Amino acid sequence: MAKTGASSKGRSREKVRPRLGVVVVDPLAVVRAGVARLIGDLPDMQVLAEAGTADACLAAVRRIRRSRLVVLVGLGLPGDRDSLWLIGALRERYPEATILASGAGADATTISRGLLLGADGYLDKDVDPVEFLEAIRQAARGEAVLAGAPVDWVGSIAEGFDRARHIESQLTRREREVLQVAAEGLTAREIAHQLGVRERTVTTHLGRIYGKLGVNSRVGAVIEAARSGLVTVGTPESE
Repeated sequence: MAKTGASSKGRSREKVRPRLGVVVVDPLAVVRAGVARLIGDLPDMQVLAEAGTADACLAAVRRIRRSRLVVLVGLGLPGDRDSLWLIGALRERYPEATILASGAGADATTISRGLLLGADGYLDKDVDPVEFLEAIRQAARGEAVLAGAPVDWVGSIAEGFDRARHIESQLTRREREVLQVAAEGLTAREIAHQLGVRERTVTTHLGRIYGKLGVNSRVGAVIEAARSGLVTVGTPESE
């Protein structure tokens, strides 16, 4: 009897692992509803929140406060706080969360940039539902995920990611800010006004950027950074 009691006591101490929480972020309500329905009442995961904007997503994650959490960020959020901005913000504010970029036929550069900003992987919306769900589980286990990306893109994605990391490591935080604003097509004076610094300071930063990237113009610097996905290209003017 004592033995049975000890066994029961041992079982009572076993902890039931909570289901994996998922936050679905997408600008399209029908997509959010589709993913939520796909996950449904699975025994190992559940949708805890849906969001159509970056701000709504951050508010939801802040409210949930859960360790086992996957944030599925659909590429295509509009505005300044777009999907890539959200990925970076999530990684900075919630480093313990698992972040998956999700898109439909996203290009290799966008995927590379998402990874650089902090995504743990990429999940294409067109993959088989079983593969879609398994990719979420894999990401939550800490595995690298590139589900649905064309096989011949994997090398390009890895190369772009490595190139971006190399460029990023060479530039200071302020130089990266100047380069990103320069990619919007602004003049040195406009860049200075936006960043709250002197025009001469911007010119000095640009000169250092050119030297580090091995180019001789702002256009060249933007193109080099854009190829790796480090910046989003606007319409840069020659200086």
